[in-house]
Amino acid sequence: MRPEDIIKRPLILTEKGNSLREAHNQYLFEVARGANKHEIRGAIEKLWKVSVIKVHTLNVRGRMRRMGRGHAKTQNWKKAIVSLKTGDSIDFFEGS
Repeated sequence: MRPEDIIKRPLILTEKGNSLREAHNQYLFEVARGANKHEIRGAIEKLWKVSVIKVHTLNVRGRMRRMGRGHAKTQNWKKAIVSLKTGDSIDFFEGS
């Protein structure tokens, strides 16, 4: 898989994401469900030229949502919490 296929989007608009970024130099991403920790680490290092210390992954279950009169389930997705070396940062998050 290409790095662009592994990293789907950053999760920057959450309170938890902001507190992790400021206090622990950790960043949140939505990643492909089939990606493992080694692939996520390589993709982050290649896309943003930073050094990753560790990667935590979580499988987030989809929720039941109302669609008109009926109900539908949103898709399951995978979240990655990436810890960076002290002094490294991802500039993509600084503007938000």
